[in-house]
Amino acid sequence: MDTKAFREGFRDGIPIGLGYLAVSFSLGISAKQAGLTPLQGFVTSFLENASAGEYIAFTLIGAGATYIELCLMTIIANARYLLMSCAMSQRFSPDTPMIHRFLVAFDLTDELFGIAIGRPGYLNPYYSYGAFLVALPGWSIGTAAGVIAGNLLPGDIVKALSVSLFGMFLAIIIPPARKDKVVLVLIIISFAASYLCSRLPVIRDISSGTRTIILTLIIAGIAAWRFPPQTEITPENADAQKEQGADV
Repeated sequence: MDTKAFREGFRDGIPIGLGYLAVSFSLGISAKQAGLTPLQGFVTSFLENASAGEYIAFTLIGAGATYIELCLMTIIANARYLLMSCAMSQRFSPDTPMIHRFLVAFDLTDELFGIAIGRPGYLNPYYSYGAFLVALPGWSIGTAAGVIAGNLLPGDIVKALSVSLFGMFLAIIIPPARKDKVVLVLIIISFAASYLCSRLPVIRDISSGTRTIILTLIIAGIAAWRFPPQTEITPENADAQKEQGADV
């Protein structure tokens, strides 16, 4: 076990865990409305840890949908994680055991993916484990707490709690955007394209998860073609991450 990488992952995961605790509280209220108990809400969030997928699942449960409908809609809502997994798989050292790859993929959320993919060199799986240790309980406990609270809290307070997640997204994208103008331009294009797709006829009727996948493939594909990385991850330059506390 690489304790240094684990500690750094735990440190970086603290703000994510706190944000998850606040945001998943409103998710727990949805679970309560669907008839779930605090334990069921906790287990659901612990095993899935995906806001859009869980919101859809709780809505379908409340509507009495079948298991097949529930599974299909959850897969569609979370399909973007397939793309994240493909990107993350390229960041592991070739000799990384398969068990580590599976464990990291288990809790590959937007925010956890962001902090992991931004590290230099090969990704040390223990960095992700440290972040998981604080982020995953935050999401699960927040959901259970929301179920317990139910509809007791005013709606304005619940909406205010969700703002913290947007702050985490900004904390993830701003540092690389300041270092690389190409990344900055791509972020702006992504925001603009996402907004346009949510307003254009026909395209706006497509689920947000599917739109995200389409835009990711198009924008990332063009960016990779026009602006290929100048250096590749190799065993030689992977040592650069030692300064970040993630020895490989």
